Amino acid sequence: MQKNMYFDYFGGDCFAAVTEGDKLVEFHLDSAGASDISGNIYKGRVVNVLEGMQAAFVAFGQPKNGYLAAGDIPAAEGRGEISAHLNVKVGDEVMVQVAKSPIGTKGARLTMNLSFVGKHLIYLPGTPFLGVSRKITEEAERAELLALAEKLRFAGDGLIMRTSAPHADFKTLKTEAKYLRGLYLTALEEFKEASVGDVVHRDEDVHVRLLRDIDLSEINKICIGSETVYRRVLALMKRAGRRGMVSLYSGAREMFDYFGLEKQVNEILSPRIDLNNGAYLVFDKTEALTVIDVNTGKFIGNTDSLEDTVFETNLLAAKEVARQARLRNLGGIIVVDFIDMEKPEHRTAVVEALKEALQNDRAKCNVSETSGLGLVQFTRKKSKDDNTVMLTKTCPYCKGSGTVLSDTYIAFKIKIALKNCFARGYENAVVELNAGIFAQIIAKRMFSHTMQNSWKGKRIYMIPHRTFHEEHFTVRGDNSDVLNLPDAAKLLY
Repeated sequence: MQKNMYFDYFGGDCFAAVTEGDKLVEFHLDSAGASDISGNIYKGRVVNVLEGMQAAFVAFGQPKNGYLAAGDIPAAEGRGEISAHLNVKVGDEVMVQVAKSPIGTKGARLTMNLSFVGKHLIYLPGTPFLGVSRKITEEAERAELLALAEKLRFAGDGLIMRTSAPHADFKTLKTEAKYLRGLYLTALEEFKEASVGDVVHRDEDVHVRLLRDIDLSEINKICIGSETVYRRVLALMKRAGRRGMVSLYSGAREMFDYFGLEKQVNEILSPRIDLNNGAYLVFDKTEALTVIDVNTGKFIGNTDSLEDTVFETNLLAAKEVARQARLRNLGGIIVVDFIDMEKPEHRTAVVEALKEALQNDRAKCNVSETSGLGLVQFTRKKSKDDNTVMLTKTCPYCKGSGTVLSDTYIAFKIKIALKNCFARGYENAVVELNAGIFAQIIAKRMFSHTMQNSWKGKRIYMIPHRTFHEEHFTVRGDNSDVLNLPDAAKLLY
């Protein structure tokens, strides 16, 4: 399957995409004003230590203090009067790395166990741990890589061999290990001179991170819409011996539109995703978890068996759920409500299909077995806001509820305002409102009964506006003998 990468820049923001075949599987927006600071290292100061939570809070130059758990603080000696459980105290200046960017109302998750990520290695200064990527499962290969890591390590430090490590020679790995250690030593020097809140090491831009984290042997083409970034990536690919896969896009149309990516990016914002067989998925996100509901929709199956129809739909849904989790960058707990199946072997097969599809995800995922209610739960490691948050802002009208008031309730609110107006002694009232709401009031004769009874003798003029938001209206009283009204004003009934 052809796998391509695309990078484009606009106003300082980087738009990055990864496709498999003709399907978009990853989208990243690295915004200059966004809160994705994961991987950056700061000089911070401990401002609060909470023994009961086994954690500390650290000021590090961001609007919200960062959360530093006891498990993310290395053991230390000779630091003076420190907690019996937490090796920091209020006022300590510490070098902290952002493990998880601020998300919603929560501050960043910090760690003092630093890591520097390369193409083939992860260097762990001060952490004497050797490891191998979990995606490398062959025991003999893992043992060989651990032995290699032992030769490459620096005294007292650790290394993790990444998925691409087996494809690199010893000289390349040794050079990368020295380079990563150099980044750490530079950060140490920066830390000495820095003020609290300063960045002492900044992680790479999104295009470098993607090229670093993705196996380039699987990539067919890298298309770039910025000449500056093209030159940078071309230099990186020259060193990797893959110069030929990089191209500079110079077409008349916008690159994301030309390659059909923009239409697929819009999928991220839709709560409903249609499957190829007529079935569909519905996404419902809360702060704590994401719920995905599977529906058969128009799919009626190719056999006379309802069980087979449901099973076929669920298998297709499992693959799409995995793609959407990766595309939307969902994190935390994800609950999938597959359609009920009678046969245990079918339920098992659907869970296995989901696990297999999630293996293509670079984020760590753990799938649980089907619950007694037929729900399948899996977790996906979250390091920053999902793409829906990156691509949208809170609606200034609904304030995040995702809904607006019904026509009937808006009319009822207008009625309340009119009654208050007449209660203040006015005989005439002028209402300015949305044209669609006005049409509903007239068509359904919403105020006719009141006009014939308690408002008999009152005059209500309504002025419809096409540009008014549906929920916006004004009501004012006027007892003048002659009213100065626009031609659009209508006397109610």
